[in-house]
Amino acid sequence: MKEGMTVSILVHAEEETPLVVELPQFIDTEVTYTEPGIKGDTATNTMKPATIDTGAETKVPLFIGIGDKIKVDVAKGQYAERIKD
Repeated sequence: MKEGMTVSILVHAEEETPLVVELPQFIDTEVTYTEPGIKGDTATNTMKPATIDTGAETKVPLFIGIGDKIKVDVAKGQYAERIKD
């Protein structure tokens, strides 16, 4: 979860306790750390570990580098696509 993110919360009316939190399906985030990859290597599905700005880790394609913005599937915690500026 990121600061300022909009989520839906279902609260028990009598006890005033949260029951369910619904996160968005995807978040836009930035890669803060990953090992260098090979530019132009888009033909294979080889993935490498990366840390995103929330502190979570996910796998990204080899061509993704530090500072790249990506879209992550929240439910699966997986890379979905690169965000072009």
